[in-house]
Amino acid sequence: MELASKYDPKEVESKWYQYWLDHKMFASKPDSRQPYTIVIPPPNVTGVLHMGHMLNNTIQDILVRRARMEGKNACWVPGTDHASIATEAKVVKKLAEQGIKKHDLTRDEFLKHAWDWTDEHGGIILKQLRRLGASCDWDRTAFTMDEKRSKSVIKVFVDLYNKGLIYRGLRMVNWDPKALTALSTEEVIYREEKSHLFHLKYYVDGLVQLDNQAELEEAGNIIHKDAKGYYAVVATTRPETIMGDTAMCINPKDPKNQWLKGRKVIVPLVGRVIPVIEDRYVDIEFGTGCLKVTPAHDTNDYMLGKTHNLETIDIFNADGTISEQSPLYVGMDRFDCRKQIAKDLQAAELMERIEDYTNKVGYSERNPDTAIEPRLSLQWFLRMQHFADIALPPVMNDDIKFYPTKYKTTYKNWLENIQDWCISRQLWWGHRIPAYYYNEEGDFVVAESREEALKLAQQKNPSVTDADLRQDEDALDTWFSSWLWPISLFDGINNPQSEELAYYYPTADLVTGPDIIFFWVARMIMAGYEYVGKMPFKHVYFTGIVRDKLGRKMSKSLGNSPDPIELIEKFGADGVRMGMMLSAPAGNDILFDESLCEQGRNFNNKIWNAFRLVKGWQVADVEQPEASKTAVAWFDAKLKMVNEELQDLFSKYRISEALMAVYKLFWDEFSSWYLEMVKPAYINGVAQAVDRTTFDATLRFFDTLLKMLHPFMPFITEELWQALYERKEGESIMRECLTLATPTDSERKLADDIEQVKQIVSGVRMVRNQKNIAPKEALELQAVGANNYADYNAVITKMANLSAINVVTEKDATASAFMVSTDEFAVPLGNMIDIDAEIEKQEAQLKHLEGFLAGVIKKLSNERFVANAPEAVVALERKKQSDSEEKIAALKESIATLKAQK
Repeated sequence: MELASKYDPKEVESKWYQYWLDHKMFASKPDSRQPYTIVIPPPNVTGVLHMGHMLNNTIQDILVRRARMEGKNACWVPGTDHASIATEAKVVKKLAEQGIKKHDLTRDEFLKHAWDWTDEHGGIILKQLRRLGASCDWDRTAFTMDEKRSKSVIKVFVDLYNKGLIYRGLRMVNWDPKALTALSTEEVIYREEKSHLFHLKYYVDGLVQLDNQAELEEAGNIIHKDAKGYYAVVATTRPETIMGDTAMCINPKDPKNQWLKGRKVIVPLVGRVIPVIEDRYVDIEFGTGCLKVTPAHDTNDYMLGKTHNLETIDIFNADGTISEQSPLYVGMDRFDCRKQIAKDLQAAELMERIEDYTNKVGYSERNPDTAIEPRLSLQWFLRMQHFADIALPPVMNDDIKFYPTKYKTTYKNWLENIQDWCISRQLWWGHRIPAYYYNEEGDFVVAESREEALKLAQQKNPSVTDADLRQDEDALDTWFSSWLWPISLFDGINNPQSEELAYYYPTADLVTGPDIIFFWVARMIMAGYEYVGKMPFKHVYFTGIVRDKLGRKMSKSLGNSPDPIELIEKFGADGVRMGMMLSAPAGNDILFDESLCEQGRNFNNKIWNAFRLVKGWQVADVEQPEASKTAVAWFDAKLKMVNEELQDLFSKYRISEALMAVYKLFWDEFSSWYLEMVKPAYINGVAQAVDRTTFDATLRFFDTLLKMLHPFMPFITEELWQALYERKEGESIMRECLTLATPTDSERKLADDIEQVKQIVSGVRMVRNQKNIAPKEALELQAVGANNYADYNAVITKMANLSAINVVTEKDATASAFMVSTDEFAVPLGNMIDIDAEIEKQEAQLKHLEGFLAGVIKKLSNERFVANAPEAVVALERKKQSDSEEKIAALKESIATLKAQK
């Protein structure tokens, strides 16, 4: 197989990915091997590849490819998520561009548009993953709304309802006014914002004169009065909600507000008279201690309303505009209303003051520009305490292991404070809730099909007909399908005894971001124990968030997120994969820099050129040189040691460190040292032949190195592995097992010895560099006292280009010496250097050092400096003094020796 002079990723990557597909290299079926299963965190069906996907799927592919090479039956199941809110929003936007409103269509008409959109855009991200090299079993591609997954979701809903774990109730929920749907607590992202605190005047109804005002004030009451009368002050960040006020609340123990007990106040501008109620919920220390109660628009106010039987006035429409229940501002947007009502309150002298205020505001996770609105709504909920009870122990006991372990605390805190999950969404795109109403009173049955629902309804009322049935309009939260993913991919809900579920479940590893630990990870664990009685996965690897090199989260709005496909076009998939992984420690944010991809591309070129070098050698059946024999034994040991290190690093999911270990092995040990130790000599400009024993060993090493690199860099390793020896059609490095013995004690000692040998060689090279001696000039090396590395003289001689290695009791007077551990070596220079030039150079160094030392001594002679400077600073100056004096003495001795040689 002829290799081009330069590596071309585009040609190589497309060729080998198609080869893998043609030969079903990624396919998996149950057999006698140990299974290794990963299920893909399903990306949104209409999404495109972003840097987070790149990182996540690169890690998954590394794990899957390594498992294959360990002889396991690796199965990586791909799929996409229907993404109710995101997809419906895109379809609504597209229809709006055509002048069509969603509610001008029937549900079926809208769903046809949604399926058309999904069919058009749904495969984009999975095709992009192929460019990355993702080795998924594409024949298993699933979709959360395909037939099997949909049937599973409905079956689970019915089961949980029948168990009493799903209920329908009027509750305060988080409402997305843009998507027009409820959200779960986990779908609300809180952001700190600079806002205002509006202090409003609520005049006391009918109070003309407080006869005992002095007595009340003496008891600690704070009484407000102006020309219009007595008033209480209420501080709020949301003045637009006063139209829904139905009470004012004070703490019964609050001394400053006792004068308000039993009274009524008037809502500013609105004119509604509302009671002053008492409840210990009110924080005495916050603000004035007076709380406006708006039961329809605040969760805590809603609870107060229920306790005190208050009226509930919903002043917002679903889209965040002011409703007709409000006496003012009907139809105005809530934020426009806030600005206008603030002006109107000031104009009416009902605003005592406005102050700057910083508070946290909840935003929709799916519509980041939309502030959520607490809203009283009839929704479907899943009771979560049961699930928290079964999902907490496995993680705390490390039956399921988190990497890094810090996320165990996050997981524990959430489960110990769990709230019921609002699972209904006011959307048409998604799994429609299988509840069927059969009368005007709203009675319903829950069933897997309409036919079954009719039978259940007729059991309650025999006169019910199919025409009476009306299915609930809401869809289920997208995560209600995703939490079944590791089970439903193997049809485990519909067929719990299936061979595939028994073989592939539980899966091995889950790779995901920590931002969905509650949405998805915890819920999959819950579903796993509820429906299979087992964990859904054994290990969870949490990736970090991909940020730019300035530490900013990548986003479209900042324009700091590169297009992954453009990166692959520029650097090749292997280069990008390496760039991602070099900066990706588990659980820590990734500071991505495009230069890392360039480093990856350069590494590809290094591998390519090293391969071409070796394959270009002439081979002869001659005796193996001693240096090559030592080099082969050493690199054999080194491979075993690094393989041992890799196994340890992978067991701890320290994948970026594993890549770095292989990178250093190839670049530093193999290319910079091994190949130099064994490469054939040049005589009169002609390359000599390498002996066959060394050549065969080098090819074997290359084979092993390519296998080590393959999970990280699949394309170039396949290309070179195929070119290494003659291969049969259908063979692939993917199916090669990497098995190396554990290094022996003697091999470990050899590796340690070679590290010392490297230092000796580096010492000689340093002398050459300092004295400007050409590499082709042979030098003598003196081992002063003893040569403890005589067994490696052949390697040292070749690598340092030495004429001889001699043991001497005293080094030559002209020698330049260096230490390796406790051993001294020297390179006699004789007449190879210009003594006058060397004396001049060293005298210049001496003059510089003496000047530097004078400055240090002057500083240390300053009593104020010594007395007042930190101890560490003074100690550093004293060390500078001693180091300089030592160097000066050595230079003086060297200059004297050189002058004596003249």
